[in-house]
Amino acid sequence: MSQPAKQATATATVTAAGGPPPAARPPSTPPHAMTGAGLRPGTETPPVNRRGPMSGADVVVQVLLEQGVEWVFGIPGGAVLPLYDALYGAPIRHVLARHEQGAALAADGYARASGRVGVCIATSGPGATNLITGLATSYLDSVPVVAITGNVGRAFLGTDAFQEADTFGVSMPVTKHNYLVLDPEELPAILREAFAVAASGRPGPVLVDIPKDIFTATISTGAWDRPLRRSVSCFGRTAADSGTPHIPDLPGRSHLTGRLEEAARLIARARQPVLYAGGGVIVAGAAEALRRLAEQAVLPTTTTLMALGAMPGDHPLFLGMPGMHGTYAANMALTETDCLVAVGARFDDRVTGKVSAFAPDAAIIHIDVDAAELGKVKAPRVAIPADAREGLEALREALGRVPPDEWADRSPWLERVNGWKRDHPYRYDRERARRELLPQAVIEELERATGGDALVVTGVGQHQMWAAMFYRYRRPRQFLTSGGLGTMGYGLPAAIGAQLARPDARVLCIDGDGSFQMNVQELSTLAELGLPVKVFIINNRAHGMVRQWQDLFYGQRLSASVFEHQPDFVKLAEAYGIAAFRITHPDELAGTVREALARPGPVVVDCVVRQEENVLPMVPPGAALREMIVG
Repeated sequence: MSQPAKQATATATVTAAGGPPPAARPPSTPPHAMTGAGLRPGTETPPVNRRGPMSGADVVVQVLLEQGVEWVFGIPGGAVLPLYDALYGAPIRHVLARHEQGAALAADGYARASGRVGVCIATSGPGATNLITGLATSYLDSVPVVAITGNVGRAFLGTDAFQEADTFGVSMPVTKHNYLVLDPEELPAILREAFAVAASGRPGPVLVDIPKDIFTATISTGAWDRPLRRSVSCFGRTAADSGTPHIPDLPGRSHLTGRLEEAARLIARARQPVLYAGGGVIVAGAAEALRRLAEQAVLPTTTTLMALGAMPGDHPLFLGMPGMHGTYAANMALTETDCLVAVGARFDDRVTGKVSAFAPDAAIIHIDVDAAELGKVKAPRVAIPADAREGLEALREALGRVPPDEWADRSPWLERVNGWKRDHPYRYDRERARRELLPQAVIEELERATGGDALVVTGVGQHQMWAAMFYRYRRPRQFLTSGGLGTMGYGLPAAIGAQLARPDARVLCIDGDGSFQMNVQELSTLAELGLPVKVFIINNRAHGMVRQWQDLFYGQRLSASVFEHQPDFVKLAEAYGIAAFRITHPDELAGTVREALARPGPVVVDCVVRQEENVLPMVPPGAALREMIVG
């Protein structure tokens, strides 16, 4: 969503500083030892006493505890040294990233895996600017993150002081909201409000920029109950367990009855309906409501890349992923539907293809918590500004009131859809896969070896699409990836955050050799933490998606897309103290995968695959979904 559209979700009234703070939750300690992560091992001091005056740095720590924060990701520097001193020995675990982008993406992965707000910290100047790509990643995918940055003292702002940058201005286009703290007495209220804004309505990243002298200033007892002079508002419901105040519902929610009744009649009378779910379904915790609606109304269902797992991948009504690399069944169903029920989806260009040819004959029902999304790309017949879960449950109730004799016969449509699924599954050359290691076969083997139960985190590129296509996801928050911004280098740091959020989960990082090297330094963080993340590199010695486009659309002129030199990923991992394997032939695949998964701690597996393999099917840029290249 554009910045004006997202900022529109932050323009009514929210007060984040009312009522007593919730009790701080003690941090959970994962089974792997947490030492060397930036804090004194084995030392925990009681939370700061909020009844008396304290420093700004201590205020930050206290608010983090109030919000139930267990993990923060960051790198210290001069402007945030007072904060790091306050963190020393506090019952908050700090993960020392090796690059601030890695810290931001780890916080993003933590938030996606847990559904709670992720927190990252950076110093002024280059530390803060290094966060920007990570924050933009969270912004485009609606992920709740609070970034705390230091800056030069207030007296030096605007003087081009050492390591000064306009963090407030630079971050504005890639955050849901941001703050520059100029009054130390406002610090508690600003921090609380930052968590409220990040988690409520359509979630997103919030940045709080704090000059160094604010960290060292003494903040009075009265500041804890002081509201901001200005107020920021969001609509929608507050995320569970966020410790934030109630946020008012969308305006006019009580007046949506007529729209819901109209939507129910359209669905009941449709002969070729499709349920189209986006990432908002997972954000809202609406996966169960989605499945129930699909089963109640017998709706073939497609979920975007960001919503994989919202509908079980083996459910008989599931069509697969739509769009540029979507299934034949999903794309044909979206082309021929007469009633499209879109929930928490933004009609992204990678899904729609040629917009005029997307669901051209459909009556569109669009449910979204962000009213700015309604009609932005496709005009809906019925627009329902509502949280995905609330909207789906209300729609189910309305459908229950439609008389049985008003329901259309869906059997011919279901027969066609099932025929598409049967005749056009995702496929690859299985005969070649006996002779050469193919990436699709690697993903299928990972699903077999993990029983389809792993939490999969990917980078961006061909491997990302193969991971989406050939591993079936059965629950929400099982597949984490950068969908909106398409951030190469996302996989490894996000997998670290995900493993900390879900210590009992089996976390797989499926990455490409190009994407992996963009944040390869976080292997040091992974080794230091001893996390049992298993990294599988789909190594085709190229920026594979770029090579594919050049192969298909640029006359096979491979300009700067194939690597002439690659590191030895096994030796590289071992240099970080991480066990590593290499797979070059199909005969090695099953055994090596199982050996890697059985190893304790982190493991890197270099899967050397066929370079010329393309991701198919593919809808050419600007083409309609029905014009997909099947292969």
